[in-house]
Amino acid sequence: MNKWIFQKLDFKFPLTVSCIHFICSAVGAYIAIKILKIKPLIEVEPEDRWRRIFPMSFVFCINIVLGNVSLRYIPVSFMQTIKSFTPATTVILQWLVWRKYFEWRIWASLVPIVGGILLTSLTELGFNIFGFCAALFGCLATSTKTILAESLLHGYKFDSINTVYYMAPFATMILAVPAVLLEGSGVFNWFYTHESIFSAMIIIFSSGVLAFCLNFSIFYVIHSTTAVTFNVAGNLKVAVAVLVSWLIFRNPISAMNAIGCAITLCGCTFYGYVRHKLSQQQLPGTPRTPRTPRNKLEMIPLVNDKLDDKV
Repeated sequence: MNKWIFQKLDFKFPLTVSCIHFICSAVGAYIAIKILKIKPLIEVEPEDRWRRIFPMSFVFCINIVLGNVSLRYIPVSFMQTIKSFTPATTVILQWLVWRKYFEWRIWASLVPIVGGILLTSLTELGFNIFGFCAALFGCLATSTKTILAESLLHGYKFDSINTVYYMAPFATMILAVPAVLLEGSGVFNWFYTHESIFSAMIIIFSSGVLAFCLNFSIFYVIHSTTAVTFNVAGNLKVAVAVLVSWLIFRNPISAMNAIGCAITLCGCTFYGYVRHKLSQQQLPGTPRTPRTPRNKLEMIPLVNDKLDDKV
């Protein structure tokens, strides 16, 4: 839908689209917690909101903006394949910056991911260096956010709705000023020149509603499946996005490009499997891994460590 907004509606303002997504997500999270009371509010000290959540919101904001910027210049299929590079950037960042040790099986599982990305990039017919860099730096931002979450949110058992509840308002505040300064005049011109403004606005705000719904649904997926199932489902989502985007936009995909995308997806699935197997190897005296919850009562309390660039 974002690609449709940029390409078909000629609304080429990624900062504004991202800001609309954050606003819809903030409103949706408020309604879910405060009005519908679907999830209890996790209280966070005001000092911690600025010291812990604000830095994550800033990186989160950069991640979403870079993703939307990349969609302006490269096809959805290529962008989704590059985003699959995130496991590799996460491991590399943790090894380089945080000096974290990883087993050789983790490094081996990254080989098909990197190889698939290289093959896809070299054979991409719609390659654009600016869009490619935006998507690649978006992967780095996603990895940074994931790593920061482990340290900054230590002690807080966040689920996806509470995460959006606290992060979306900060992200809106961060993005509102640059969106107005850099794209304000262009948005006003678009309003005056676009033919069917009402239907276009419905599509734009619908994308914001879907952005929140994705965060809402991911909470149920994570807590009702295993880690491997979640990983495979995520890669299946990429495959479906690639196929559907090709059916809609008809962007040219070469045979080698499709092979590179398939190798990347298989590599991501293998990486998730390796991480899952390693996590199951318990040291003597450590408690057993809790089993997957099978009903709503077992899903309380909830801990979400799988949140990615879902907005």
